[in-house]
Amino acid sequence: QMSGNSLWFYTDGDATSSIVGSGYFNSAYAELKQGDMILVAAGVGGTMESDLIVVTSATGAATVTTSKLA
Repeated sequence: QMSGNSLWFYTDGDATSSIVGSGYFNSAYAELKQGDMILVAAGVGGTMESDLIVVTSATGAATVTTSKLA
């Protein structure tokens, strides 16, 4: 059971494949926690992509890892 989790919205010009994975959100490690969800709106070359990702590790760590929800 997860409690106190947050839903974040993130928009950027990077491809979602670059955003998902280890290290992309390291600068926000103090705000993110395991189980938080991030709604991503990304655009590369004018093509918009969207995805929902979950923070798989962040609590007490300087490296934030995420993965796409299946």
